[in-house]
Amino acid sequence: MKYYLIAGETSGDLHASHLIHALRERDPEAEFRFVGGDRMVAEGGTLVRHYSSLAYMGIMPVISHLPTILRGMRECRRDILAWQPDVLLLIDYPGFNLSMAKYVRRHAPQIKIFYYIPPKIWAWKEWRIKDIRRYVDELYSILPFEVDYYQNRLNYKHLTYVGNPTLDEVVDYQQSNPKDFSHFIEENHLGSRPVIALLAGSRRQEVKDNLSRMLLAAQPLSKDYQLVVAAAPNIEEEYYRQWVGDVPVQILYGQTYRILQHATAALVTSGTATLETAVFRVPQVVCYYLNFGRLFAFLRRILIKIPYISLVNLVAGREVVTELVGDAMTVSNVRRELLRILPGSDAREAMLQGYDEVRQRLGYPGAPRQAADHVLAKLRSTH
Repeated sequence: MKYYLIAGETSGDLHASHLIHALRERDPEAEFRFVGGDRMVAEGGTLVRHYSSLAYMGIMPVISHLPTILRGMRECRRDILAWQPDVLLLIDYPGFNLSMAKYVRRHAPQIKIFYYIPPKIWAWKEWRIKDIRRYVDELYSILPFEVDYYQNRLNYKHLTYVGNPTLDEVVDYQQSNPKDFSHFIEENHLGSRPVIALLAGSRRQEVKDNLSRMLLAAQPLSKDYQLVVAAAPNIEEEYYRQWVGDVPVQILYGQTYRILQHATAALVTSGTATLETAVFRVPQVVCYYLNFGRLFAFLRRILIKIPYISLVNLVAGREVVTELVGDAMTVSNVRRELLRILPGSDAREAMLQGYDEVRQRLGYPGAPRQAADHVLAKLRSTH
């Protein structure tokens, strides 16, 4: 079979590389071409264009790089039509990928179009279901609650939950990295006090908005705990230091999972990090500050269709972790909630029980393998 994959950003490259690996195990004659990144290249195949030349976020960056983005889209379209794959596999990256699905459906209707990690239209842009109906043959979901949403709310039946790759990644890490706190603190020149992890996001604006408030909230605990920031690889240490002030803190790069493995509690911005923290069974407070917090609270009631922002609560279908969003993220609120989840508290035990529920709902590891099985079964049934 011939597989054409399109992934944007670092996470898409990671998930797509695992899918390529699983497909190659099941289809030794597989051929791959893709828009993606270094991890996909490492699995073998032809890189048509690196995602870094296309992945821009925000109005001004997109406008300033629009010629490059449009040129990349044209190149990708021509390449797909020239190569004529059996299937176009889209991974996340909805703006680009739904546009590509529309083009391929109109100009090469014989090519199957499957979407692994589909758009999060349950949060916003529900109107994208129209494009999904028209241009996508199958969705492979990594969030269990999406099944009910797509099938019952939107009456879209071509969606299969295949498991969550975050579970795979954390379990793989734990199996290959036995917990050794003494080695961790020795390597990183830390003290022997328990760790409070701070995950302030992967973008500069998130770090600017969240980190100083997180640190001020945790500072009174620094005599009994050491504060460790899991730094994003694309943000230099000098930028972090701007928001640290006089709070004693360690900033570590490339060790997010290792920090969570040894953390007693965590302050985490929303996103996949909340789910990773839960799978590591680290009690957390979800923090996401916004300058216009009251306005956000008002717009959230009108525009956003989901009751929670953290994947932990969305998977559980109830509040397992406290979410302090917008103007609710104050230093005093964060400190109060952090104190509630330290060892010995009932709230901590209740959260850990909630994590067990989340883990059960996520199912077993093996999302890329299950996705690959479904992709091959669909393709072979049509050949």
